[in-house]
Amino acid sequence: MSTKTPPQIRIPATYMRGGTSKGVFFRLDDLPETARVPGPARDALLMRVIGSPDPYGKHTDGMGGATSSTSKCVIIAPASVPDHDVDYLYGQVSIDSAFVDWSGNCGNLSTAVGPFAIANGFVPAARIPRDGTVAVRVWQANIGRTIAVHVPVRDGQVQETGDFELDGVTFPAAEIVLEFIDPSDDEGEGGSMLPTGNLVDDLEVPGVGTLKATMITAGIPTVFVDADALGYDGTELQPAINEDKAALVKLEAIRVAGALRMGLIKAPEEAATRQHTPKVAFVAPAKDYVASSGKRIAAADIDLNVRAMSMGKLHHAMMGTASVAIATAAAVPGTLVNLAAGGGAREAVRFGHPSGTLRVGAAVALVDGQWTVTKAVMSRSARVLMDGAVRVPGDAF
Repeated sequence: MSTKTPPQIRIPATYMRGGTSKGVFFRLDDLPETARVPGPARDALLMRVIGSPDPYGKHTDGMGGATSSTSKCVIIAPASVPDHDVDYLYGQVSIDSAFVDWSGNCGNLSTAVGPFAIANGFVPAARIPRDGTVAVRVWQANIGRTIAVHVPVRDGQVQETGDFELDGVTFPAAEIVLEFIDPSDDEGEGGSMLPTGNLVDDLEVPGVGTLKATMITAGIPTVFVDADALGYDGTELQPAINEDKAALVKLEAIRVAGALRMGLIKAPEEAATRQHTPKVAFVAPAKDYVASSGKRIAAADIDLNVRAMSMGKLHHAMMGTASVAIATAAAVPGTLVNLAAGGGAREAVRFGHPSGTLRVGAAVALVDGQWTVTKAVMSRSARVLMDGAVRVPGDAF
């Protein structure tokens, strides 16, 4: 005897790559009514779109790619803040558990928000030149920060093709410049860019020991440690970390200890429901290595090497928000990131990551004894991969 089940529903959506990530973009008003507000219905819908939770870790029955870089959803709405074009809300969908993390931003997908806003009528036509650049002002609703996305336009339309190459992305595209305005996160102890007030802390990690750490909240809360303290040299690629279960346990312990010390959580068990933040990254002085693509990276072409964890795995390249944290920490003399880069004052840094290199700039200042960051700048690219509608069973949310 068959059981009658509801048919699938269609939801207008756009599948986009932004930087080295990709995700499913929705206009808020296109979502089913119960999913237009935060809560269980919205989370259930987005998980079903992505195909989570998936005990097989493949996302075969959804739009996700079974990695932290591809298990993402974005909701775009008219701006709720004056002098902005859109609100941008980002959901990091867990792969193997029923959970959507709303605690932070995706810097890579921030790149795609500008083109999406223009293409979907959120930017007044009068501001869009026939040929030139449009500065789309984005309110990042997860963390309450402004991002200016400088989108190239040709013949009055978003220019997607071009010759800008981004390590971690196979094909070239048009260059999009991102400006993260006042990117320090207020969350954590004291609401400071350096939540502990120190450039370097002794971080006690149960089961691991005491490690030197720089903890910063610019871009995204990040815990930086020295690679050599973990037995690494900073040139590691994904298999060296992700296939080592003991290493993953150790790095997660560091993340939990950092989250506690930064005041992001009050008890270790809370870390399970805050998988997206903080990030853990390990840094090392510049050294030659071969990137995952086979490209040779020379020590002379970079300032330092950085490897970062995302959702419990080593990231295949570098998260955009973590890149902001790297550039900011590199600009502050005395942090572990700054020391790995050779010390001294700097306004930009080029670092090596598993897929290649990235240059990011940051403007910092010492104000009333506290370090502040006013802006971070980087170049990325974005492209529409598919648009139309996603389909989910009508009883999925």
